Amino acid sequence: MPTPHVDDGDVLVRVKACGICGSDVHGYDGSTGRRVPPIVMGHEASGVVERVGRAVSGVRTGDRVTFDSTVSCGDCASCRRGEVNLCDRRMVLGVSCADYRRHGAFAEYVSVPSRIVYALPDAVPFEHAALIEPLSVAVHAVGRKPPRPQDAVVVIGCGVIGLLVIQVLRARGCRSVTAVDIDEGRLAMAGRFGATRGTLESSAPAFDLAIEAVGRPETVAAAIRCVRKGGAVTLVGNVTPRVDLPLQDVVTREISLFGSCASSGEYAQAIELMAGGAVDVGTLISATAPLEDGPAWFDRLYRREPGLVKVVLRP
Repeated sequence: MPTPHVDDGDVLVRVKACGICGSDVHGYDGSTGRRVPPIVMGHEASGVVERVGRAVSGVRTGDRVTFDSTVSCGDCASCRRGEVNLCDRRMVLGVSCADYRRHGAFAEYVSVPSRIVYALPDAVPFEHAALIEPLSVAVHAVGRKPPRPQDAVVVIGCGVIGLLVIQVLRARGCRSVTAVDIDEGRLAMAGRFGATRGTLESSAPAFDLAIEAVGRPETVAAAIRCVRKGGAVTLVGNVTPRVDLPLQDVVTREISLFGSCASSGEYAQAIELMAGGAVDVGTLISATAPLEDGPAWFDRLYRREPGLVKVVLRP
């Protein structure tokens, strides 16, 4: 690929680390329609500023940085409300779909608007900083319906986002966190982060809040089923675009449903949680590898090789 063009308000970043997201793996087989070739994928990244546009201030060559995965316009009604994740002209790095094509960070260089760039503390390694993007997603999800310390919370799905949600909940002082997954290894990891093991078969409506990080019909139904009357469900996962909603159950038990999309200004919080040691991302990184080994790692993730959680590639 040629070195990306740098507009006046852009920053050219020499990529040091980029994580393989589950959405990249789903795009790998073309099933989502959001990684239509040709496209440079990758949106969980960190690196060093190589060059800045003429109109850029506050960012300098040589700075250690990370950047948001969402490129918002800054002008629409959603952006003016501070809801940049809901931007009318929103683009995501590394995504190619019917509406747009925006190259991402599985390359030596990526060009991004300076307004989505964040400085990295020296203590945060580039490989760890590649997980600031998913951590910001977890922070946003927890913030959609912030639990009280005494609330009982269940997290359904212990992939990267679910495991980060568990850590954010604990960092926010939540004393009772239950984890549900079908993978024993991921449940064990959730336990190391302070969560209690639970099962989908448990039908007792015992929880104040459920955070669903899968997006399948059975897990959404379980999330709704397991919260108390007047409880809440935050929906983060979206593996399947449509699920059946147990409407009568939601209405008669007065369950509140919250959607959670990407992040909206939580990068600074995510960086603080990581730099301060409140969230451990190193445990989630199963492997780091050179970019040229990326095809093999994509294949291993696509085949759901046991024990793999997060793989980070280094251009």
